[in-house]
Amino acid sequence: MQTPRNEYPRPQLQREAWHNLNGPWAFAFDDRDCGLKERWFDPETGKAYFDKEIIVPYTYQCEMSGINDQDFHDVVWYRKEVTLDKETMDEVMRLHFGAVDYKADVWVNGVYICEHEGGHVPFYGDVTQALVEGNNVIVLRVFDPTRDLSLPRGKQYWLRSSEGIFYTRTTGIWQTVWLEPLKEGHVERLWLTPDIDHKMLHMEYECDMSAVGGKMDIEVMLEGKLLVKETFELLNDKGKKGIYLDQGICDVWQFFEMWTWTPERPVLFDLKLMIVRDNQVTDKIDTYFGMRKVEVVDGIFMLNNRPYYQKMLLDQGYWEPSLLTAPSDEAYVVDIELAKSMGFNGVRKHMKVEDPRYLYHADKMGFLVWGEMAGAYVYSRKYVERMTREWLEVLARDYNHPSIVAWTPLNESWGVDGIMNNKDEQAHSAAMYYLTKSIDPMRCVISNDGWDHTKSDLFTMHDYEYRAEVLKERYSTLENILESRPSSRGLVARGWQYEGQPIIVSEFGGISYQTGDWEGWGYSSAENDEDFVERYQAVIAPLLASKHVQGFVYTQITDVEQEINGLLTYDRKPKVDLSIIKAINEGKYSQ
Repeated sequence: MQTPRNEYPRPQLQREAWHNLNGPWAFAFDDRDCGLKERWFDPETGKAYFDKEIIVPYTYQCEMSGINDQDFHDVVWYRKEVTLDKETMDEVMRLHFGAVDYKADVWVNGVYICEHEGGHVPFYGDVTQALVEGNNVIVLRVFDPTRDLSLPRGKQYWLRSSEGIFYTRTTGIWQTVWLEPLKEGHVERLWLTPDIDHKMLHMEYECDMSAVGGKMDIEVMLEGKLLVKETFELLNDKGKKGIYLDQGICDVWQFFEMWTWTPERPVLFDLKLMIVRDNQVTDKIDTYFGMRKVEVVDGIFMLNNRPYYQKMLLDQGYWEPSLLTAPSDEAYVVDIELAKSMGFNGVRKHMKVEDPRYLYHADKMGFLVWGEMAGAYVYSRKYVERMTREWLEVLARDYNHPSIVAWTPLNESWGVDGIMNNKDEQAHSAAMYYLTKSIDPMRCVISNDGWDHTKSDLFTMHDYEYRAEVLKERYSTLENILESRPSSRGLVARGWQYEGQPIIVSEFGGISYQTGDWEGWGYSSAENDEDFVERYQAVIAPLLASKHVQGFVYTQITDVEQEINGLLTYDRKPKVDLSIIKAINEGKYSQ
């Protein structure tokens, strides 16, 4: 059987040696939560408890897992036997999980390795001492409390069957699992910050202590041309390095547009790092970066020092046979290609921290992304703790992707439903803004997308009005915009005010149109192709005509389960001629 999802899972920090563990794993439901007491993690006696097989990285709730059971199972177990020979092992061995929803405990050969909370971010355990030559047994216990509404879960529903805006749950492993052999003296983390105004890259690096005293070699290439080659001594396990690109750029790529990253021309630089210690290469890293700048100047959203209009789609990131996990790496490419063919230049990933492979393709293909945290539904101290810890891991994982231009830690007051009046929830919203800016000052941060804003770089609104005349009047003046209450919600929380930020209508449209057997709902309904096109133009044209709106996010790219308000069906088939959608988005369509 072909191994599912066999592409390299961490595109921003690539090494040659890795062992993909996707594919068949033994699996078991633990509805009595007795697995710990009965020692299901024991490599010998525990095997008897695993009565099912699952295909990783697909969750048991979906068809591609081979199980396809949507019932409640809050505790599940995984077991994998892995044979290793001496050639596949090294001085350090790490077991990586791309994402496991929600709390994971890991054993190798009966030895407890690590635990991790957070369903959308990667983690690893050092398994060096636990692994042996020959057969090894990896066991994972997952706890995913269905009805805990303080859990960051996004669109995953806590009732048995999906309905409304909520979808089928995800429990357990839903991104790639792999083993990574390392030598002592390796890179732990890179933070790559482009600086287009000075034609340089600011690189922050973290290494293990064994790298100290060694040297790091750097090579930067653009379109096969070597621009920079440097070597410096590693005096500490962390540091900063300025990499100047100006001479190499000016020699060949004189014009600004030729070397900066945009959706129209997504230029990427290749970066190679090598650590040498005692004349031995201890690590080799391949990565990349894009030279692009995002900021707000005098109330204008700027990309690379120039005003830029964002025409984006809301993207839930679900697939019918595989839910949150893409059925293949090519599925990401298909979604981006279809969106670009309709005249969109980006997506707002909605209530989901997307797989790094999607971001990799967005980087390569030129596609803007707003990164968004999966929300919770109940405010509490426990929620704040969970949310903050996982959000910091999101920022660390995705910092280097040039496609990401904005962060959205909160959406529509999910998890902070009393934010309009409650000072603690307002403080949480503002704290998430400042916390994000403290880690990443180079991107825009939206405090609470849609309404009830506190501190925010972009002033975003959710407006599902479908009548063209109402939208035209609403967005004709700044006064009308600020006085409007789409969705019957205030745009700013009490005690806060609009501060001249760029105005983005970050959810609107949602026109339902059934073109197959799949039934569902939307915010307004079309009866046929002509009706759909007319309705689509009715919501797009007023925003394009407004002098005050600087971008929009249409709901949505695809149908999802009971929602049939996509421009594409759930299986990615266009509902109408995509060239018409593109013409409307460009203000060039006439019936």
